[in-house]
Amino acid sequence: MDFGLTEQQEILRRSAREFLEVECPTSVVRQAEESGEGHSPELWRKIAGLGWLGISLPEQFGGTGGSLTDQTVLFEEIGRALTPGPLLTSSVLAAQIVLNAGNDAQKTALILGVVSGEVILTLAKGERLETASRDGGLTLSGDSLFVPYAGLATHIICATRPAIGAWPDTTLVLVDPESDGVTLTAMESVANYPQFLIDLDDVPLPDDAVLGEIAEGMPALDLAVQRATVVQCAETLGRAQKVLEMVVEYAGHRVAFGRPIGTFQAVQHRCADLRVAVDGGRMLTYQAAWKLDQCLPAGDEVSLAKAQAGMLSRLATEAGHSIFAGISFTVEHDMQLYSARAKIAEANLGDTEYHLDRLAARMQP
Repeated sequence: MDFGLTEQQEILRRSAREFLEVECPTSVVRQAEESGEGHSPELWRKIAGLGWLGISLPEQFGGTGGSLTDQTVLFEEIGRALTPGPLLTSSVLAAQIVLNAGNDAQKTALILGVVSGEVILTLAKGERLETASRDGGLTLSGDSLFVPYAGLATHIICATRPAIGAWPDTTLVLVDPESDGVTLTAMESVANYPQFLIDLDDVPLPDDAVLGEIAEGMPALDLAVQRATVVQCAETLGRAQKVLEMVVEYAGHRVAFGRPIGTFQAVQHRCADLRVAVDGGRMLTYQAAWKLDQCLPAGDEVSLAKAQAGMLSRLATEAGHSIFAGISFTVEHDMQLYSARAKIAEANLGDTEYHLDRLAARMQP
Protein backbone atom coordinates (compact mmCIF):
# COMPACT_ATOMS: atom_id res chain seq x y z
CA MET A 1 0.00 0.00 0.00
CA ASP A 2 1.86 3.08 -1.29
CA PHE A 3 0.14 6.43 -0.73
CA GLY A 4 2.79 8.35 -2.67
CA LEU A 5 1.39 10.18 -5.68
CA THR A 6 2.26 9.04 -9.17
CA GLU A 7 3.89 11.39 -11.66
CA GLN A 8 0.52 11.88 -13.38
CA GLN A 9 -1.17 12.70 -10.07
CA GLU A 10 1.52 15.25 -9.24
CA ILE A 11 0.94 16.86 -12.62
CA LEU A 12 -2.81 16.87 -11.93
CA ARG A 13 -2.29 18.52 -8.55
CA ARG A 14 0.05 21.16 -9.93
CA SER A 15 -2.06 21.99 -12.99
CA ALA A 16 -5.26 22.17 -10.92
CA ARG A 17 -3.66 24.55 -8.44
CA GLU A 18 -2.31 26.78 -11.20
CA PHE A 19 -5.68 26.88 -12.94
CA LEU A 20 -7.66 27.66 -9.79
CA GLU A 21 -5.26 30.35 -8.61
CA VAL A 22 -6.02 32.22 -11.84
CA GLU A 23 -9.67 31.32 -12.46
CA CYS A 24 -11.00 30.99 -8.90
CA PRO A 25 -9.66 33.77 -6.68
CA THR A 26 -11.68 34.58 -3.58
CA SER A 27 -13.44 37.34 -5.52
CA VAL A 28 -15.14 34.63 -7.61
CA VAL A 29 -16.02 32.72 -4.43
CA ARG A 30 -17.57 35.84 -2.93
CA GLN A 31 -19.56 36.59 -6.09
CA ALA A 32 -20.96 33.05 -6.13
CA GLU A 33 -21.89 33.36 -2.45
CA GLU A 34 -23.60 36.71 -2.94
CA SER A 35 -25.57 35.41 -5.92
CA GLY A 36 -27.41 32.96 -3.68
CA GLU A 37 -26.77 30.12 -6.16
CA GLY A 38 -23.30 29.21 -4.87
CA HIS A 39 -22.29 28.78 -8.47
CA SER A 40 -20.26 30.49 -11.19
CA PRO A 41 -21.54 29.45 -14.64
CA GLU A 42 -18.40 30.68 -16.38
CA LEU A 43 -16.09 28.76 -14.05
CA TRP A 44 -18.36 25.69 -14.33
CA ARG A 45 -17.96 25.68 -18.13
CA LYS A 46 -14.19 25.93 -17.84
CA ILE A 47 -14.05 23.10 -15.29
CA ALA A 48 -16.19 20.92 -17.55
CA GLY A 49 -13.87 21.72 -20.44
CA LEU A 50 -10.92 20.40 -18.43
CA GLY A 51 -12.70 17.07 -17.90
CA TRP A 52 -12.79 17.42 -14.12
CA LEU A 53 -16.50 16.57 -13.90
CA GLY A 54 -15.78 13.12 -15.29
CA ILE A 55 -12.39 12.38 -13.80
CA SER A 56 -13.45 9.09 -12.20
CA LEU A 57 -16.28 8.21 -14.59
CA PRO A 58 -15.86 5.58 -17.33
CA GLU A 59 -14.57 6.62 -20.74
CA GLN A 60 -17.56 5.00 -22.46
CA PHE A 61 -19.78 7.62 -20.83
CA GLY A 62 -17.52 10.57 -21.57
CA GLY A 63 -15.32 10.42 -18.48
CA THR A 64 -11.56 10.01 -18.28
CA GLY A 65 -11.62 6.69 -16.43
CA GLY A 66 -9.47 7.84 -13.52
CA SER A 67 -9.44 6.35 -10.04
CA LEU A 68 -11.00 7.63 -6.84
CA THR A 69 -7.47 8.48 -5.73
CA ASP A 70 -7.09 10.71 -8.79
CA GLN A 71 -10.34 12.41 -7.84
CA THR A 72 -9.14 12.80 -4.26
CA VAL A 73 -6.00 14.59 -5.47
CA LEU A 74 -8.11 16.93 -7.58
CA PHE A 75 -10.61 17.71 -4.84
CA GLU A 76 -7.87 18.65 -2.41
CA GLU A 77 -7.13 21.51 -4.77
CA ILE A 78 -10.82 22.25 -5.30
CA GLY A 79 -11.25 22.53 -1.52
CA ARG A 80 -8.11 24.64 -1.18
CA ALA A 81 -9.52 27.19 -3.62
CA LEU A 82 -13.05 27.11 -2.12
CA THR A 83 -14.28 26.32 -5.64
CA PRO A 84 -18.03 27.04 -5.82
CA GLY A 85 -20.58 24.85 -7.55
CA PRO A 86 -22.18 21.41 -7.31
CA LEU A 87 -19.01 19.46 -8.07
CA LEU A 88 -19.31 17.03 -5.16
CA THR A 89 -23.10 16.82 -5.32
CA SER A 90 -23.47 16.22 -9.05
CA SER A 91 -20.24 14.82 -10.47
CA VAL A 92 -19.39 12.57 -7.51
CA LEU A 93 -22.35 11.56 -5.34
CA ALA A 94 -25.26 11.62 -7.78
CA ALA A 95 -23.23 10.51 -10.80
CA GLN A 96 -21.95 7.50 -8.89
CA ILE A 97 -25.51 6.54 -7.97
CA VAL A 98 -26.46 6.57 -11.64
CA LEU A 99 -23.33 4.61 -12.52
CA ASN A 100 -24.03 2.00 -9.82
CA ALA A 101 -27.76 1.59 -10.33
CA GLY A 102 -28.78 2.92 -13.73
CA ASN A 103 -29.31 1.00 -16.94
CA ASP A 104 -27.25 1.73 -20.06
CA ALA A 105 -29.75 4.23 -21.43
CA GLN A 106 -29.85 6.16 -18.14
CA LYS A 107 -26.08 6.15 -17.83
CA THR A 108 -25.62 7.37 -21.38
CA ALA A 109 -28.18 10.16 -21.07
CA LEU A 110 -27.23 11.38 -17.60
CA ILE A 111 -23.52 10.76 -17.17
CA LEU A 112 -22.61 12.20 -20.56
CA GLY A 113 -24.51 15.31 -19.50
CA VAL A 114 -22.83 15.46 -16.11
CA VAL A 115 -19.39 15.27 -17.72
CA SER A 116 -20.23 18.09 -20.14
CA GLY A 117 -21.71 20.20 -17.34
CA GLU A 118 -25.11 20.41 -19.03
CA VAL A 119 -26.77 18.02 -16.57
CA ILE A 120 -26.69 18.82 -12.86
CA LEU A 121 -27.85 16.13 -10.45
CA THR A 122 -28.60 16.21 -6.75
CA LEU A 123 -29.78 13.73 -4.13
CA ALA A 124 -32.84 13.95 -1.90
CA LYS A 125 -33.39 11.37 0.80
CA GLY A 126 -35.29 10.96 4.01
CA GLU A 127 -37.83 8.80 5.74
CA ARG A 128 -40.68 11.02 4.55
CA LEU A 129 -40.19 10.27 0.86
CA GLU A 130 -42.60 7.52 -0.15
CA THR A 131 -43.37 5.77 -3.42
CA ALA A 132 -46.78 4.23 -4.03
CA SER A 133 -48.41 2.27 -6.84
CA ARG A 134 -51.27 3.97 -8.62
CA ASP A 135 -53.03 3.18 -11.91
CA GLY A 136 -50.30 0.79 -12.94
CA GLY A 137 -47.48 3.25 -12.26
CA LEU A 138 -45.59 4.88 -9.40
CA THR A 139 -46.15 8.17 -7.64
CA LEU A 140 -43.87 9.96 -5.18
CA SER A 141 -44.91 12.01 -2.16
CA GLY A 142 -43.26 13.52 0.89
CA ASP A 143 -40.52 16.02 1.57
CA SER A 144 -36.78 16.19 2.01
CA LEU A 145 -34.71 18.81 3.83
CA PHE A 146 -31.28 20.27 3.07
CA VAL A 147 -31.11 19.14 -0.57
CA PRO A 148 -28.02 20.85 -2.03
CA TYR A 149 -28.16 22.74 -5.32
CA ALA A 150 -31.72 21.65 -6.06
CA GLY A 151 -32.35 25.07 -7.60
CA LEU A 152 -29.76 24.32 -10.30
CA ALA A 153 -30.55 20.63 -10.74
CA THR A 154 -31.90 19.29 -14.01
CA HIS A 155 -32.73 16.00 -12.24
CA ILE A 156 -33.23 15.06 -8.60
CA ILE A 157 -32.43 11.52 -7.47
CA CYS A 158 -34.80 10.58 -4.67
CA ALA A 159 -33.97 7.74 -2.29
CA THR A 160 -37.44 6.64 -1.28
CA ARG A 161 -39.09 4.12 0.97
CA PRO A 162 -42.35 2.37 0.13
CA ALA A 163 -45.76 3.16 1.46
CA ILE A 164 -47.09 0.79 4.12
CA GLY A 165 -47.49 -2.77 2.96
CA ALA A 166 -45.25 -2.49 -0.08
CA TRP A 167 -41.66 -3.58 -0.76
CA PRO A 168 -39.24 -3.33 2.17
CA ASP A 169 -36.16 -1.50 0.85
CA THR A 170 -34.94 1.72 -0.77
CA THR A 171 -35.94 2.58 -4.32
CA LEU A 172 -33.99 5.19 -6.30
CA VAL A 173 -36.05 7.31 -8.66
CA LEU A 174 -35.36 10.25 -10.96
CA VAL A 175 -37.56 13.32 -10.61
CA ASP A 176 -37.78 16.29 -12.95
CA PRO A 177 -37.84 19.40 -10.70
CA GLU A 178 -40.20 21.03 -13.24
CA SER A 179 -42.81 18.28 -12.80
CA ASP A 180 -46.27 19.02 -11.44
CA GLY A 181 -46.37 18.48 -7.70
CA VAL A 182 -42.70 19.40 -7.08
CA THR A 183 -42.06 22.51 -4.96
CA LEU A 184 -38.60 23.82 -4.08
CA THR A 185 -38.11 26.22 -1.18
CA ALA A 186 -34.73 27.79 -0.49
CA MET A 187 -33.49 27.38 3.08
CA GLU A 188 -31.30 29.74 5.07
CA SER A 189 -27.78 28.44 5.56
CA VAL A 190 -24.21 29.34 6.41
CA ALA A 191 -22.46 31.35 3.67
CA ASN A 192 -25.61 31.27 1.52
CA TYR A 193 -24.91 27.61 0.78
CA PRO A 194 -27.70 26.64 -1.63
CA GLN A 195 -29.89 24.02 0.00
CA PHE A 196 -33.59 23.45 -0.39
CA LEU A 197 -36.70 21.91 1.09
CA ILE A 198 -38.32 19.72 -1.55
CA ASP A 199 -42.04 18.99 -1.30
CA LEU A 200 -43.54 16.30 -3.52
CA ASP A 201 -47.28 15.84 -3.81
CA ASP A 202 -48.30 12.68 -5.69
CA VAL A 203 -45.71 13.28 -8.40
CA PRO A 204 -46.31 10.77 -11.23
CA LEU A 205 -43.15 8.92 -12.23
CA PRO A 206 -42.55 7.80 -15.82
CA ASP A 207 -41.65 4.19 -16.57
CA ASP A 208 -37.94 4.98 -16.89
CA ALA A 209 -37.73 6.93 -13.62
CA VAL A 210 -36.53 4.02 -11.47
CA LEU A 211 -32.75 3.60 -11.25
CA GLY A 212 -32.06 -0.12 -11.11
CA GLU A 213 -34.70 -2.34 -9.58
CA ILE A 214 -37.50 -1.49 -7.19
CA ALA A 215 -36.46 -2.01 -3.56
CA GLU A 216 -32.81 -2.72 -4.48
CA GLY A 217 -31.30 0.75 -4.33
CA MET A 218 -29.46 0.67 -1.02
CA PRO A 219 -26.18 -0.99 -2.16
CA ALA A 220 -25.78 1.51 -5.00
CA LEU A 221 -26.57 4.40 -2.66
CA ASP A 222 -24.20 3.22 0.08
CA LEU A 223 -21.25 2.81 -2.29
CA ALA A 224 -21.82 6.23 -3.83
CA VAL A 225 -22.04 7.82 -0.38
CA GLN A 226 -18.76 6.18 0.65
CA ARG A 227 -16.96 7.55 -2.40
CA ALA A 228 -18.47 11.00 -1.96
CA THR A 229 -17.49 11.01 1.71
CA VAL A 230 -13.86 10.39 0.81
CA VAL A 231 -13.98 13.23 -1.71
CA GLN A 232 -15.59 15.49 0.93
CA CYS A 233 -12.65 14.65 3.22
CA ALA A 234 -10.24 15.65 0.43
CA GLU A 235 -11.93 19.05 0.13
CA THR A 236 -11.55 19.51 3.89
CA LEU A 237 -7.86 18.63 3.66
CA GLY A 238 -7.33 21.23 0.97
CA ARG A 239 -9.02 23.96 2.98
CA ALA A 240 -7.13 23.09 6.17
CA GLN A 241 -3.80 22.98 4.33
CA LYS A 242 -4.46 26.45 2.93
CA VAL A 243 -5.43 27.79 6.37
CA LEU A 244 -2.19 26.34 7.79
CA GLU A 245 -0.15 28.12 5.12
CA MET A 246 -2.04 31.37 5.70
CA VAL A 247 -1.50 31.40 9.48
CA VAL A 248 2.18 30.40 9.24
CA GLU A 249 2.83 33.24 6.79
CA TYR A 250 0.91 35.72 8.93
CA ALA A 251 2.63 34.64 12.15
CA GLY A 252 5.99 35.18 10.49
CA HIS A 253 5.50 38.89 9.86
CA ARG A 254 2.84 40.03 12.37
CA VAL A 255 4.74 41.77 15.16
CA ALA A 256 3.54 42.03 18.77
CA PHE A 257 5.60 43.06 21.81
CA GLY A 258 8.53 43.73 19.55
CA ARG A 259 8.77 40.37 17.76
CA PRO A 260 6.86 38.19 15.27
CA ILE A 261 4.00 36.32 16.91
CA GLY A 262 5.31 33.13 15.30
CA THR A 263 8.10 33.14 17.89
CA PHE A 264 5.58 32.69 20.71
CA GLN A 265 5.22 29.10 21.86
CA ALA A 266 1.42 29.18 22.03
CA VAL A 267 1.19 30.20 18.36
CA GLN A 268 3.79 27.62 17.37
CA HIS A 269 1.85 24.87 19.13
CA ARG A 270 -1.37 25.80 17.33
CA CYS A 271 0.39 25.63 13.99
CA ALA A 272 2.09 22.36 14.88
CA ASP A 273 -1.16 20.79 16.06
CA LEU A 274 -2.83 21.78 12.81
CA ARG A 275 0.05 20.34 10.76
CA VAL A 276 -0.22 17.01 12.60
CA ALA A 277 -3.99 16.92 12.06
CA VAL A 278 -3.67 17.72 8.34
CA ASP A 279 -1.10 14.99 7.76
CA GLY A 280 -3.09 12.47 9.79
CA GLY A 281 -6.26 13.31 7.91
CA ARG A 282 -4.49 12.97 4.58
CA MET A 283 -3.24 9.49 5.47
CA LEU A 284 -6.71 8.32 6.51
CA THR A 285 -8.38 9.85 3.45
CA TYR A 286 -5.99 8.29 0.96
CA GLN A 287 -6.18 4.96 2.76
CA ALA A 288 -9.97 4.97 2.32
CA ALA A 289 -9.63 5.98 -1.34
CA TRP A 290 -7.12 3.21 -1.98
CA LYS A 291 -9.36 0.54 -0.44
CA LEU A 292 -12.35 1.66 -2.49
CA ASP A 293 -10.19 1.68 -5.63
CA GLN A 294 -9.27 -1.92 -4.83
CA CYS A 295 -12.96 -2.80 -4.36
CA LEU A 296 -12.26 -3.75 -0.74
CA PRO A 297 -14.62 -3.17 2.21
CA ALA A 298 -13.87 0.33 3.44
CA GLY A 299 -16.64 1.27 5.88
CA ASP A 300 -14.28 1.70 8.82
CA GLU A 301 -11.71 3.60 6.79
CA VAL A 302 -14.31 6.00 5.41
CA SER A 303 -15.71 6.69 8.89
CA LEU A 304 -12.20 7.18 10.32
CA ALA A 305 -11.39 9.67 7.57
CA LYS A 306 -14.64 11.60 7.97
CA ALA A 307 -14.41 11.72 11.76
CA GLN A 308 -10.85 13.03 11.47
CA ALA A 309 -11.93 15.53 8.80
CA GLY A 310 -14.59 16.89 11.14
CA MET A 311 -12.07 17.38 13.93
CA LEU A 312 -9.65 18.90 11.42
CA SER A 313 -12.30 21.41 10.32
CA ARG A 314 -12.75 22.56 13.91
CA LEU A 315 -9.01 22.73 14.57
CA ALA A 316 -8.32 24.74 11.41
CA THR A 317 -11.13 27.15 12.25
CA GLU A 318 -9.91 27.63 15.81
CA ALA A 319 -6.28 28.09 14.74
CA GLY A 320 -7.15 30.53 11.98
CA HIS A 321 -9.40 32.75 14.04
CA SER A 322 -7.14 32.74 17.11
CA ILE A 323 -3.98 33.63 15.16
CA PHE A 324 -5.55 36.17 12.80
CA ALA A 325 -7.61 37.43 15.77
CA GLY A 326 -10.54 39.82 15.51
CA ILE A 327 -10.15 40.88 11.89
CA SER A 328 -10.71 37.28 10.75
CA PHE A 329 -14.36 37.50 11.82
CA THR A 330 -15.10 40.30 9.37
CA VAL A 331 -16.61 39.57 5.96
CA GLU A 332 -13.65 41.30 4.30
CA HIS A 333 -11.18 38.71 5.59
CA ASP A 334 -10.76 35.40 3.75
CA MET A 335 -10.60 33.35 6.95
CA GLN A 336 -14.36 33.57 7.41
CA LEU A 337 -14.81 32.00 3.96
CA TYR A 338 -12.82 28.97 5.11
CA SER A 339 -14.49 28.62 8.50
CA ALA A 340 -18.01 28.85 7.04
CA ARG A 341 -17.30 26.12 4.51
CA ALA A 342 -15.66 23.99 7.18
CA LYS A 343 -18.94 24.06 9.10
CA ILE A 344 -20.92 23.03 6.02
CA ALA A 345 -18.51 20.21 5.16
CA GLU A 346 -18.45 18.81 8.68
CA ALA A 347 -22.23 18.33 8.66
CA ASN A 348 -22.40 16.95 5.12
CA LEU A 349 -22.52 13.14 4.75
CA GLY A 350 -22.42 12.60 8.50
CA ASP A 351 -20.64 14.68 11.12
CA THR A 352 -17.85 13.57 13.45
CA GLU A 353 -20.19 12.18 16.11
CA TYR A 354 -22.17 10.20 13.52
CA HIS A 355 -19.08 8.49 12.17
CA LEU A 356 -17.63 7.85 15.62
CA ASP A 357 -20.92 6.16 16.56
CA ARG A 358 -20.69 4.00 13.41
CA LEU A 359 -17.15 2.99 14.32
CA ALA A 360 -18.16 2.18 17.88
CA ALA A 361 -21.09 0.06 16.69
CA ARG A 362 -18.82 -1.99 14.42
CA MET A 363 -16.44 -2.64 17.30
CA GLN A 364 -19.11 -4.28 19.43
CA PRO A 365 -18.62 -8.06 19.81
